[in-house]
Amino acid sequence: MNDIVNLRQFKKRKKRDEKEQAAVENRIRHGRTGVEKKFEREKALKTSEFLERNRLDPPPSPETGDDGA
Repeated sequence: MNDIVNLRQFKKRKKRDEKEQAAVENRIRHGRTGVEKKFEREKALKTSEFLERNRLDPPPSPETGDDGA
């Protein structure tokens, strides 16, 4: 014979399981994993640091009004 089950608890458990399954599907469909996000952040940081280190100084502006004459 089957075990006696509290219907209220059964409904809550079923609802939680359905929400978790929907969350898993949404993560697969829309999200990126934590590893992917971390990789992208580190890549952007390295790129910005590289560009900052290799930035060229702007050329000096020409002096106005002084011909040396």
